[in-house]
Amino acid sequence: MEIFVRHAGPRDAPGLMLLHGYPQTSAMWHRVAPRLTANYHVICPDLRGYGRSGKPDTDADHTPYSKRVMARDMIHVMDHFGHRRFFLGAHDRGARVAHRLALDFEDRVNAMVLLDIAPTREMYRDAGTAFATAYWHWYFLIQAHPLPEQIIGNDPEAFWKLKCLNQAKGGNPFAADALAEYLDAFSTKAAIHASCEDYRAAATIDIQHDNDDCGRKFATPTRVFWAKRGAIAACFDALAPWRERAAHVDGEMLDATHYMAEEIPQDIATRMAEFFALHTATEAKA
Repeated sequence: MEIFVRHAGPRDAPGLMLLHGYPQTSAMWHRVAPRLTANYHVICPDLRGYGRSGKPDTDADHTPYSKRVMARDMIHVMDHFGHRRFFLGAHDRGARVAHRLALDFEDRVNAMVLLDIAPTREMYRDAGTAFATAYWHWYFLIQAHPLPEQIIGNDPEAFWKLKCLNQAKGGNPFAADALAEYLDAFSTKAAIHASCEDYRAAATIDIQHDNDDCGRKFATPTRVFWAKRGAIAACFDALAPWRERAAHVDGEMLDATHYMAEEIPQDIATRMAEFFALHTATEAKA
């Protein structure tokens, strides 16, 4: 699997992986990552199915787009750079990959910060009308191929803007260069199909993997931030579902919308650095 990666900072500094969300690319960290490269080797991959990373064929169970497989991709990336243990920051879909990574590779992550999500299984379980209205794409993208692919493919740019600007409450927090990359990356049939597979996996095989854990909580120290003007704050008790899944978790609401890394990047970078400093790696490099 070919994974496209942006990285900067001293190669011998502690590793910090930043994972993006849907329907974006690693470019979403362009305002956060430079604020962290003095003290970390910051590594920002495009998840499989997104951006310039590979978009493999799927199967009936959506296995190639399970968060277990996507997490394994990220472990291979960090192995490539020589980071046995590392820090992890993630938003949206990337945070779902991070959640599974912390469960399957519990000895690899020193601490992680997750932005504006709750665990997938619990969100589907606890969803009501308000959430289904706000996150309509969760239920649209999981429909069987080729329905969502055909509808999105009629005008990918219009769909992207409808979904994302709606979550930004009608604003536009995206820098012109980043937005151009997002729209270009989302313009192909392969990218549209792969991103639908990401969501189909989330509603099926990912939940099965969660159930197979039989209530096991991940031990990685975790801090979550959720948006004051977002669906997590409006529809859920944001910390409660994480306390079902994580042994050590805290967090707070920030004055932002869903795209907080692009709206309040200095705040996000500072809060990440402060939390990671509490959990300085004893073994930053292998």
